[in-house]
Amino acid sequence: MIKIILVEDHVVVRNGIKLLLDSSGEFEIINEAKDGLELLTILSDSTKPDIVISDINMPKMDGIQLTKELGEKYPNIHVILLSMLNTADQVIDAFSKGAKGYLVKNVGYQELIFAIKHIAKGGKYVSEELSLLMMNHLATCTNTGNNKKIDHLGLDLTERELEVLQLISDGYTNMEISDNLFLSKRTVEGHRQNLINKLKVRNSAELIKFAAQHNLIQ
Repeated sequence: MIKIILVEDHVVVRNGIKLLLDSSGEFEIINEAKDGLELLTILSDSTKPDIVISDINMPKMDGIQLTKELGEKYPNIHVILLSMLNTADQVIDAFSKGAKGYLVKNVGYQELIFAIKHIAKGGKYVSEELSLLMMNHLATCTNTGNNKKIDHLGLDLTERELEVLQLISDGYTNMEISDNLFLSKRTVEGHRQNLINKLKVRNSAELIKFAAQHNLIQ
């Protein structure tokens, strides 16, 4: 069982997340806190979780500051941040402070479960919904720097994989890509994983970054 502590100042939201995670049977919610300061107090004298799922906007200590504190004091705890309002800068700031995951609050059940399990194994994850946001930011950064045109680097990408890569960079979810290309969702997931393996990146955010930097997408 993956041990989790929820940090959220809105009780209704916290209870909703808890209900979802309890229903999976794969996680144990070992404690809850209403803000970062309360969590630090809890951690000082109780069982440590594998993962902390925290809102970003909270009183006293927000999620970004909490992530930084946890990285310094409890580096083995993985932090997943939840937010309603997102900017590319906020996502980048979250990961620079040590976050392992960044999800929008309307994230689907299956994606939430996948993200937690993936992060518990040592990975990183950004909501699919944020892919377009990050792609636009990275494309802007690339265009203002040295943007050399290079080939496909001998990566042996198929035409279908390039189509999937373009749609991922455009912010489409696996299901939307499935509908666009008339493929099963499982096949799309396979293409996404093949791209991650071939480009030697860890998640969708890094996949888009690599693709933008090496002109694999428009």
